[in-house]
Amino acid sequence: MQALTYQGSRDVRVETVPDPSILAPDDIILRVTATAICGSDLHIYRGKIPGMKDGDILGHEFMGIVEEAGPEVTRVKRGDRVVIPFVIACGHCFHCLLDEYAACETTNPGRGAILNAKSIRPPAALFGYSHLYGGVPGGQAELVRVPKANVGPLPVPDALADEQVLFLSDILPTGYQAAVNAGIKPGSTVAIFGAGPVGCMSAACARMLGAETIFMIDHNPYRLDFARAAYGVVPIDFDEQDDPAEVIVEATGGRGVDASIEAVGFEAKGSTTETVLTTLKLEGSSGKALRQCIAATRRGGTVSVPGVYAGFIHGFLFGDAFDKGLTFKMGQTHVQAVMPQLLEAIGEGRLAPEAIISHRMKLADAARGYEIFEGREDECRKVVLTP
Repeated sequence: MQALTYQGSRDVRVETVPDPSILAPDDIILRVTATAICGSDLHIYRGKIPGMKDGDILGHEFMGIVEEAGPEVTRVKRGDRVVIPFVIACGHCFHCLLDEYAACETTNPGRGAILNAKSIRPPAALFGYSHLYGGVPGGQAELVRVPKANVGPLPVPDALADEQVLFLSDILPTGYQAAVNAGIKPGSTVAIFGAGPVGCMSAACARMLGAETIFMIDHNPYRLDFARAAYGVVPIDFDEQDDPAEVIVEATGGRGVDASIEAVGFEAKGSTTETVLTTLKLEGSSGKALRQCIAATRRGGTVSVPGVYAGFIHGFLFGDAFDKGLTFKMGQTHVQAVMPQLLEAIGEGRLAPEAIISHRMKLADAARGYEIFEGREDECRKVVLTP
């Protein structure tokens, strides 16, 4: 089969690799009909994620048709059309029984990214996201082995096109969990840092949950223009406004927003000092976006972090967060817990995640898709690939 493989920083290639096979009785083999390049895939593409090996198959946003099912699979059958969550969970461990699927204790033979791990168990395995998270081959391929098929795959109705439901695999649940973690309710004010796919899905879900005012901060005008047209955000370009948090505080009567959502992650554009420290491995991430979230949020408010972080941050301003009595909620998405209700919202027309798509390409052209997405060429918002 054909699959996109990692060969090093900014070097990904579509190659011929062996077809996957059933390895456990609750596996399925999926024939992929649509897959996408995620913003977090760019962290891998830029060589920022450890635990990658040459030849690893990338991709964690995908869907398709069940080609083969192991003897213990009862949830789906051959011929079913399903979306696959990027988190691989067993469904019966301590965390899965709490609907905390991203913390599944049984699926990941890797160690996760935690530094001060002690003897704590690793988090769930993820498709196509390094050997820290299981080294499981991803979905930017013609065929995928999907473990734990009685827990993950979600059947979708034929009335909905692939593009309408594809993002149930990751960015839509991630945006929804971010909005829920932020405590969004009718009348809420929220600031979303980052107008990429997760930021836009957070805005869509915040609107669905009743947010009154959404500020969105980015430095790509075309992304801000899209978010304003699609979700009615108040755009703030941080190349033009040096201190977006101050703009937000002034616009909210000196109080700040009820919640901020940090949808950028550890490659946020920081200061020169932070760039040097990160290059020297003396700092794990830029803290600029988090500092802005802390500054923009009202006393007693919430900072929700769906953006991917690893390691340590020096300029966190924990004292400011304490003084303001802020609540922080963050982490990988418990995708399986929210997929059914989001599918219902799509079917009822309350969400239209496909609006984010700007580029449609063949899997054979995936390497070029990464270049376009990473370079923000041709006003790229989201790339969908079809085998």
